[in-house]
Amino acid sequence: MIFYGLAALIIIIIALLWVGGLYFFKTAIRRTPKTFLADNPNLKTEVEDELISTVADLQWLDARDTKTVTIQSQDGLRLSGIWLSSKNKSASTVILAHGYSGKGREMAGFARFYAETLGYHVLMPDDRGHGQSEGEVIGFGWLDRKDYVQWIGWVLGHVGQNTDIVLHGISMGGATVLMTGGEELPDQVRAIVSDCAYTSVEEELTFQLKQLYKLPPFPFIPVTSLITKWKAGYSFKEASALKQLAKVNVPVLFIHGEADMFVPTEMVYRLYEVCKSEKELLTIPRAGHGTAYQVDREKYEAVLGAFLQKHMPF
Repeated sequence: MIFYGLAALIIIIIALLWVGGLYFFKTAIRRTPKTFLADNPNLKTEVEDELISTVADLQWLDARDTKTVTIQSQDGLRLSGIWLSSKNKSASTVILAHGYSGKGREMAGFARFYAETLGYHVLMPDDRGHGQSEGEVIGFGWLDRKDYVQWIGWVLGHVGQNTDIVLHGISMGGATVLMTGGEELPDQVRAIVSDCAYTSVEEELTFQLKQLYKLPPFPFIPVTSLITKWKAGYSFKEASALKQLAKVNVPVLFIHGEADMFVPTEMVYRLYEVCKSEKELLTIPRAGHGTAYQVDREKYEAVLGAFLQKHMPF
């Protein structure tokens, strides 16, 4: 009787853990409304209640002659992006990567800088599971890295082989461009700009589990990771910007807000330390998550411009 009672208890515990893992999978990984982000105090913006791009930036983008472009991912998803062509047909190109639950047009502020100040072509993809792109799961940069390799190929096919390319991402997009940098890329990719990226999906979700639910990582993170491997095709541990950085061989500019409480600022120092290629680090005082550009746009653009002038042919 004791044995059967103990076995029943173990089965109940396993079932509860599995249900909990499914809940966290649906909350974080599936393409569902991310209501838990709405009232998160660590995502409150500092300037004009806007994140990443101002109303003026978005109006600027809407007034440009952009076009919607699409590719098909390796696993058959239709992925959509916004293309803004430079008047200079031989210009360099920036591919911008947005954050978790965002979309490409939210990168309008960066697009404006690259287009108006630098004269670049600009591509703003919607990540899989976001915006106008297909996909029922979020790749947290790991699945997306393969998509960005394909976007790079699209740019070279559209503009020509003579363009030079910089990858610039924020938050999940920052991790995405770092993960992409660890893949085999064409020589035209000259530099990476990573703004407020996390070290790995495992570490970021562990941090958020504690922040939002006051729960320890074990057993919830391993169980949810197992479900994610089953349903989405990747585990949290393998989705690591730290590991991919070991294979990056182009210059990297790391940027982070010093008051970031969503992706802890300490993560950028570990990313910077692991990077073996040429690298620079910019931290912005008083900037929270994803708001470094808003808090000190002048400094951000000055450092970014100098970095690109050094590593991107004009």
